[in-house]
Amino acid sequence: MTPEDSGEDELSTLLRTARFDPTPLTDVVFDIAVARGPDGGKAVALSGASPNRVLVGTSPACDLTLTDREVSRRHVALALDGRRVRLTDLGSTNGTVVDGVSVGEAWLSGGETVQLGATVLEVRGRSAPGQAPTLPVVARFARVIGASTEMRRVYALCERLAASTVPVVIEGETGTGKEALAESLHEQGPRAAGPFVVFDCTAVPPSLVESELFGHERGAFTGAVAPRKGVFELAHGGTLLIDEIGDLDLALQPKLLRAIERSEVRRVGGTRPMRADVRILAATRRDLDREVQLGRFRDDLFHRLAVARIELPPLRSRRGDVALLVRHFVAELGGDAHTVPPALLRQWESDQWPGNVRELRNAVARRVALGDLAAASAGGGGRAAPDALDALEGVLDALVAEGLPFTRARDRVLDEFTRRYTDRMLQVHGGNVARAAAASGIGRRYFQRMRARQR
Repeated sequence: MTPEDSGEDELSTLLRTARFDPTPLTDVVFDIAVARGPDGGKAVALSGASPNRVLVGTSPACDLTLTDREVSRRHVALALDGRRVRLTDLGSTNGTVVDGVSVGEAWLSGGETVQLGATVLEVRGRSAPGQAPTLPVVARFARVIGASTEMRRVYALCERLAASTVPVVIEGETGTGKEALAESLHEQGPRAAGPFVVFDCTAVPPSLVESELFGHERGAFTGAVAPRKGVFELAHGGTLLIDEIGDLDLALQPKLLRAIERSEVRRVGGTRPMRADVRILAATRRDLDREVQLGRFRDDLFHRLAVARIELPPLRSRRGDVALLVRHFVAELGGDAHTVPPALLRQWESDQWPGNVRELRNAVARRVALGDLAAASAGGGGRAAPDALDALEGVLDALVAEGLPFTRARDRVLDEFTRRYTDRMLQVHGGNVARAAAASGIGRRYFQRMRARQR
């Protein structure tokens, strides 16, 4: 979602003519109160202006935080849909019981009791006539585009967080636009004049992660022929996005926590602490509460990062946004108004888009580049054709047959894919890095770093 190269006039017109979700925000408010248990008296309100969902559990980052040891860190989620509440058990250890019935998901209208461990919640609905909350009629937050109610709820929170410097954890499925949102928070905040640096925990071999984070001195290890700054130093005075932080090796997590808490780093092989004044944003597709519960993510690091949390909704939940995004991507990629015919747009609007906005962007890019041939090249639905998958399986089988250690085999696959992918995207977009990065669904700076790593 980075409209760097599209004409601003075209984009402004597109956003001004956006069709907003006509579903009105309800004037019903639901109070979720602890009726019995160690946290009696605690409550949280769920209204039309609430974020996409309210979390209940023992994690300090939950909206209703409980101390009951029989309750999971993220036990249930509650979301308002019209004049009812949708309750979803989040894979809790001891389950969720509504009015005596064990449930995985349930619809609540008010008056129900919900048991989590030794805690009993009461769900109380009340009407607030004439007080239905309103959301701003906007179709974007900086680089993030969407006019649905679900996205406008997120924007209201983003505006407040952008003005602060507190750490933020951005959660969401793959391809929902977490990096674009992070860069938007940076650009709309007090550090906008400083650097925005991205570190992807999944894109660097484990042996080099510490050096990439904190830098190294000459001679620190084989191949360290010159001193090098890490991403903390590069982001000094600005913002550091740690992408896919849920994949960070457990052994490195205390070092990251120390760097964040002290605002200083020590290069690998160095003895002198280096000042690192950065705002930390972290993105993840994983459930960090569950990772903590399973012992794969440090509790203290989680608490330090999750001062605030933003959950980006999947594209399938963003009513009306597919058409808006398609029109934006077509304009950005140089297509005309007839690039995507109405029948195809209707098909896309009903799709589930497991790859979310990134997958939709790639489908639009194929359509712009290939026209009617795009369906044949992508199996008709915007995804890889069976022949391509068969070829990929053959390559992977050959690599596995070599008997390499797991980490080396994985790194070879990732390196080769990254090289071919970036070369192909540059070829399609005439060598224009900004357009290639936009079509790839990643930031320009990160695209350039990927290219450089393969040279």
